[in-house]
Amino acid sequence: MGFTEKNLQDLVNLAISNEASDIHIRENERPCFRIRGVLTSIKSPELTHDNIMDICNLIIANEQTQTKDEIKKIIENISEKDGSYDVPDLCRLRYNILKFQKKIAIIFRIIRLNVPTIEELGLPDAVKTIALSSRGLVLVTGTTGSGKSSTLAAMINHINNNKRVHIITIEDPVEFVYPQIKSRITQREIGTDTKNFHLALRSALRQDPNVISIGEMRDTETISIALKAAETGHLVLSTIHTTDAITTISRLISMFPSEEQENVRKRLADGLYSTISQRLVKRADGKGMCPAIEIMINTPGIKDCILGKEDLMKMYTYITKGEGHTGSISFDQYLKKLLHKKIITDKVAAEAASASDFLKSLEFE
Repeated sequence: MGFTEKNLQDLVNLAISNEASDIHIRENERPCFRIRGVLTSIKSPELTHDNIMDICNLIIANEQTQTKDEIKKIIENISEKDGSYDVPDLCRLRYNILKFQKKIAIIFRIIRLNVPTIEELGLPDAVKTIALSSRGLVLVTGTTGSGKSSTLAAMINHINNNKRVHIITIEDPVEFVYPQIKSRITQREIGTDTKNFHLALRSALRQDPNVISIGEMRDTETISIALKAAETGHLVLSTIHTTDAITTISRLISMFPSEEQENVRKRLADGLYSTISQRLVKRADGKGMCPAIEIMINTPGIKDCILGKEDLMKMYTYITKGEGHTGSISFDQYLKKLLHKKIITDKVAAEAASASDFLKSLEFE
């Protein structure tokens, strides 16, 4: 029996009812859900090669008119493919089709139809202030699955509800679909609306934007154009796969050839407004995960660290001193807040903390 659109909807419904963030589908295996960070196999028949091809036919035909034979050729000739699929009245799915050991797998990320708010995600009020900044580069950082895309969407949502501006998003693929509230939002998808990030980003500068959102900082050209946009008076929002402010700065600089790094340091020191780094930690009540946040606001001391006038590691000291003053806060300071509110346990806080003596430091407060 084939795998139908109804079967896919039922599978997604089951995933959502179990609060799953991702669905893993692989040939000759049962589907798996990622629930609170853990992969869990569900009670379901194993999916055959034909089942997987049925799903590919559903999701690829959704974004472009293709026959089954054409889709079969697409699958035969790719190693991986990104895209998105709408499940009516339920959610959107961001997918990646990949091959492994001559088999096909599909990883779905579940994206709710309602754009999340900063409050719903449990983010600090400082994120609202950052979102309403008039210019500068803001980077949301974290590992895969840490909620970067949701945080970015919540910031755009906050701008949309509070400012009358033009927001251009450049995505691969489009994830959350924003309603037009106060802002005019232009969402562009790579491969559908534009050829690539570089072309879309260069064109965005001529499309009268106030805010430009870039799905991810992937290469030096994207970083250079993003910095140019920030330098010319735009607010630029993006993500990068780094764990904290220090590794973010190190990563951005190291991506450039050595002869360009001094200039990149100067441009970052002037153009970077903030980094928001996040990790997901288990809630004490067992109701899923909550974000632990580090916020770095660019100050004169931070600029000296970026420029190399001070050791980059001293940035941590400036972030820690910024709590309640500049809006900066370290991971450990944020974990203490979560711990004092009893949102997380001592064990979870100690495991997530940067300082090895985190719990001991609490005894002296």
